[in-house]
Amino acid sequence: MEKSLVLIKPDAIQRGLSGEIIARLEKKGLKITAMKMLQMDKALAHRHYAIHKGKAFFNRLVDFITSGPIIAIVFEGKNAVAVIRLAMGETDPAKASAGTIRGSFGLDIEHNLIHGSDSVENAVKEIDIFFSAEEILDYPKDIDKWIG
Repeated sequence: MEKSLVLIKPDAIQRGLSGEIIARLEKKGLKITAMKMLQMDKALAHRHYAIHKGKAFFNRLVDFITSGPIIAIVFEGKNAVAVIRLAMGETDPAKASAGTIRGSFGLDIEHNLIHGSDSVENAVKEIDIFFSAEEILDYPKDIDKWIG
């Protein structure tokens, strides 16, 4: 099964949307295999957002993601990356489809509630930044036979 990293960003936590976001992804048939709440420091933010280093918005990204606690989650499921990307909606909430997480709750492009890996390859790298192999659990769910 495919895995993907999701970060519930500080704005979602401050607005009390964490449970709603997690529930939406679970309702898509995805299984949580690791989860933790943390305060990201600048070093971790720089590592996570390294692909954007040098871009005009890089410092704003780092400042925002380190402004409050986040929840890091590993979701597992069939086509997990694509399922999560579709559920999140466009990065800019103004362009996100109604019914997506960002379309329903996002305020602006810099406060868009959630991060999800953009490819299977990046998911592997991103998961490794936030979780050790021992922190990721493998367990059966009865529903897997219905959705797998």
